Amino acid sequence: MTIKEIQNEIIDEFSMFDDWMQRYEYIIELGKSLPLINEEYKTDENLIKGCQSKVWLHGEEKEDKIVFTADSDAILTKGIIAILIRAFSNQKAADIINADTDFIDEIGLKEHLSATRANGLVSMIKNIKMYALAFNAKNN
Repeated sequence: MTIKEIQNEIIDEFSMFDDWMQRYEYIIELGKSLPLINEEYKTDENLIKGCQSKVWLHGEEKEDKIVFTADSDAILTKGIIAILIRAFSNQKAADIINADTDFIDEIGLKEHLSATRANGLVSMIKNIKMYALAFNAKNN
């Protein structure tokens, strides 16, 4: 699936919920299904700066695609990074670099987060894009 197709799938899933309490519960559920990061990658180097809670993100190249794993010490944040990983993991670096993140606004996520969590969300997206830029530069 393309990034856009996955993002549209996420938008459809979120549209099924009537209120934000249900959406928060769903985000927490998504966090439970997050492909966990190996303990060896839970380092300061993989810690996302700008997040209120601790979020570790690791990306590695597998067969021309970037595979992300992550973890967080906060259940809601874990769900947020799970959404991002679902959208961007197992995709080519160039596709990640060129992908928009409008789906975040379409599901209303940013506007329903505290200011510090919204900043953390932006930092998570930036880190995912930085991984893509690094792998793209290495391969060109």
